[in-house]
Amino acid sequence: MEPTMQQITWPVIALALMTAACDSGGGVRISTRSSGKDSPGVLKVVDALQCPQTQGVLTRKGSAQAEGATCIYGGPRGSEVTLQLVKLDNASVHQVLKDFETRLSASLPEAQAAVDARAAADVAQAGADAAAQAADEAARDTAHVIAGPVRVHAQDDKASVRLPGISIKADGDRADIRIGGLTIRADDKSGNVKVASPDKSVNIDATDGAARVQTSAPGEAVRATFMMTADRTSESGWRTVGYEARGPVGGPIVIATVRSKDRNENRLFDAAKALVTLNVGD
Repeated sequence: MEPTMQQITWPVIALALMTAACDSGGGVRISTRSSGKDSPGVLKVVDALQCPQTQGVLTRKGSAQAEGATCIYGGPRGSEVTLQLVKLDNASVHQVLKDFETRLSASLPEAQAAVDARAAADVAQAGADAAAQAADEAARDTAHVIAGPVRVHAQDDKASVRLPGISIKADGDRADIRIGGLTIRADDKSGNVKVASPDKSVNIDATDGAARVQTSAPGEAVRATFMMTADRTSESGWRTVGYEARGPVGGPIVIATVRSKDRNENRLFDAAKALVTLNVGD
């Protein structure tokens, strides 16, 4: 049985969107750099923050607090950015950043609940798919196409395509796409998307109305980004929260936390990142 038009176009459209996102100037931008002693990306150890009066769309509120460890900035439409110098005090970087994520996510409880529920459903669905696949296989009409490195397998309402470095599996409204080490799972019907890398340096959970993005660069130094956003304003008044964090592996690390009432958060995060870079380097 030949695959339907929806089965063919869904993965093709998904690939096109991913390519466009990588080529565009917006969206999630991820860069890495070596943090060795002789590399230009070494991060500085600082004992007090540099807090300029203005940075991009941000304006500092008052003077530095806590002996130079905290500066508070205001931005467009009541947005807030807090720049902090955080000592690890024998805690792991992972735990420190996790605590920041927990506190920020509490500002968007509805979005957090939706994303967490979606992530749990994805795990359950993956198990159900694996169990059902063996039972389905014998009963379905199949078609195979092999042309050099390209392999296409169609089976009723399912289809898979394999090319060097790329694998696409479509099942009705759902698609599983692997590009290099990146995995994209999407459900066209519900609007849910999951993006992850094997080393967990990229993790994106998105559902209808909410999204959570976590990135970290490889290497010993800390270079991490977190963002949670919602289509609707929460009871707290915020629509987007997150942080930009950098610092040497032993600390202290500089973290700029962001809270925004607007979904156009790019300029806000750019300014927060610039404050962090000013203090510890790129």
